[in-house]
Order: sequence, then structure tokens, then C-alpha cells
Amino acid sequence: MPQQVRGVVARSQGAPVELTDIVVPDPGPGEVVVAVAACGVCHTDLTYREGGITGEFPFLLGHEAAGTVESVGAGVDSVAVGDFVILNWRAVCGRCRACRRGKPQYCFDTFNAAQKMTLVDGTELTPALGIGAFAKKTLVHAGQCTKVDPTADPAVAGLLGCGVMAGLGAAVNTGGVGRGDSVAVFGCGGVGAAAIAGARLSGASTIIAVDRDPRKLRWAMDLGATHTIDATESDPVTAIRELTGGFGADVVIDAVGRPETWKQAFYAR
Repeated sequence: MPQQVRGVVARSQGAPVELTDIVVPDPGPGEVVVAVAACGVCHTDLTYREGGITGEFPFLLGHEAAGTVESVGAGVDSVAVGDFVILNWRAVCGRCRACRRGKPQYCFDTFNAAQKMTLVDGTELTPALGIGAFAKKTLVHAGQCTKVDPTADPAVAGLLGCGVMAGLGAAVNTGGVGRGDSVAVFGCGGVGAAAIAGARLSGASTIIAVDRDPRKLRWAMDLGATHTIDATESDPVTAIRELTGGFGADVVIDAVGRPETWKQAFYAR
């Protein structure tokens, strides 16, 4: 039967979020209820609260999560009760042109749970990125669950579903980093750090990390950066060109998303 749990909800644009009771329905065909063990706080959740993604309030926030499958609906055979999973915000169809070409990151027909979680009064909630994991339990499509090592720390594993996937995908899929390439990454937070790791996995020979925080630059070196640039001490564009023989980087990834860094990223190529 449906369960009542606590969740973090944004009721309207810019309003303070609140911890309130929500209703999680039993899973229907292709759906799964996951008991959330940990969920990271992502800037995207703030963007939802500010109305920067859609206006479909109220939102059930949270998406960077890991947990245990509690129950499954009809036809689910990819995960089972008791599996430890991370939650993905893109459940791909496996049938569209992009999926058939082996590029599921461009899937034309991604999907989420068909049923809606609600407030106690029946008001339907929009789960952030189709997940809504700032809650004790959440309802997702089975395709949004990926089994991982059950001994992994949930607070670490959950990052794979958002920040790591975004950064790694930017380097491996969107950027198409190849062996011997030079890569510059602006911003060495969660997404940027994952982009650096992705560039290293792809065989880049020169990986330049740009940030204003010395701690993040040290972490970037641990993850595979070959050079670092402190943007408070030198101009990143000039420094990147000097490190690449005057050519600029083959691939530039902006993991900050501000007009200033977009401009720098453009001229660093």
C-alpha cells in the first residue's frame, strides 16, 4: 500500500523549502521504490527552487542519490529487492536512433516513473530530474537504477548518478577526448573533477585544470591533471596557450557556467 514519508519540497519559486509528509505509491509496471541511503546537494536543486528549469511546482528535490531497492513493480527484471543502486536521471529507451547507434546519451525518448508522488492532500509532485531523492523513499523507473558494489559508501556512490556522470560524459562523450589530446577544464568542483578523470581515462596527454581554489587544484592533480592554473594569479587563456605550444587546448570543458568562463573557454581553444 502507499507509504507516507518525509521529503524536502519546494512549493513555489524562491520560497524556502520545507520538510513535509509525502506519499509514495506502490510501484506500478516498470517502477521501483528505493529506500534512499544518501543524497548529495547539487546546485541543480537550487535552480529548480528558483524556477530555472520548469515552472511545474511543487518540486520534490534531490537527485544525486544511492539506496536499496525496497519493492518492484510488474515486469521489472533488471533489479531486485535488496539491490544497492545509484539513481540516474536519464532512463534511456534503448530503441531510438541514438540508442541504436550506441550513443544513449542522446536518447530521444528517456522516461521516468509513470505514477506521481504526492503531498498528503493529493497534490502531485514533480521529482527533480525524475528522481526526487530528498526523501526517505522515492519512486523511480527501473531503468533509472544501476546496481553497484553494496560495500560502497552511499554518500560517495550517489555522486555517480549526477556530478561524475556529467563531468565524465563531457570529456568522453560530448568532448570526444582522444589519446594524445590536450584538455583544459575550467572549474574543479564535482563536475570538473570528473571531467579531468574522464580526460585521463581517454588518454589525454595534457590535462590543464583551472580554478581559483588551491585545494581544488591539488585534488585535480590527484585525479589526473598534468598542469594547474590558479585564475587569481594568471590569465587562464594566456597560460593555456603557453602550455599547448600556442595552439590552445584541443578540448575545453567549462564546468563553471558563467559568461566570464564561457568567454575564456572559447579563446582557450
